[in-house]
Amino acid sequence: MTEGQTNKQGHATLDLPSRDFKAMKIARLLGLDPAGPRKRLLEIGCGSGGISYWFGNAGSMGWDVDAVDVEDVRLARDGYRFARVDGVELPFADAIFDVVITNHVIEHVGDTQAQMRHLSEIHRVLKRDGVGYLAVPNRWMLTEPHFRLRFLSWWPHSWRTPYLKLMGKGDFYDCEPLQLGQLERMLAAAGFQYRNLCIDATRQTFEIERPDSPAARVLRRVPDALIKPFKRIIPTLIYSITPNAT
Repeated sequence: MTEGQTNKQGHATLDLPSRDFKAMKIARLLGLDPAGPRKRLLEIGCGSGGISYWFGNAGSMGWDVDAVDVEDVRLARDGYRFARVDGVELPFADAIFDVVITNHVIEHVGDTQAQMRHLSEIHRVLKRDGVGYLAVPNRWMLTEPHFRLRFLSWWPHSWRTPYLKLMGKGDFYDCEPLQLGQLERMLAAAGFQYRNLCIDATRQTFEIERPDSPAARVLRRVPDALIKPFKRIIPTLIYSITPNAT
């Protein structure tokens, strides 16, 4: 989902089992009811196709699912419709989706202007009573997830590519991770109400993927109030978003 940049690289996650866990976590975080009415869902930047496949066919939802991406690297192809796109514009009519998922996409679409267009397109295709899931790497994460390099996104923008080259991790830094306050201002400007899901997401990750781990047992005992001060440095910013009432 790239616009306004060159030298972009593919960063799709092609591990299908991990996509099952991710889809389950998204469903739980958004409170999506598999026993409720059948919904229409859009996944932007579907990568391997695992999340769309889970919502459309493999999981408990069995929904009507569309998926888009700028390249076709899908490993799971059944249970949903797929379309290639060239930028952030979406080939769908206004207000037709009950759920929109943009999972680690916005950091790849380009500069701030392109990121705002990405959010505007989500707002356009989402029903007024619909809900979106948005996840993006936090600029202040310790290790940048795409290049596995510590402190990469901490540097000023113009220093990131030279640092990447110096450390022998690549030739061009093609991502734009966001800060918590920055993202929330963008969501408000795009016409969304939003709710930070970082703490809930952290708990759900361990409950789904490692329920018997020591970390999961500790998290069950730790109140949200003790975790809340660390929201700004949690590695991934995760939000549910809904259109403002008009």
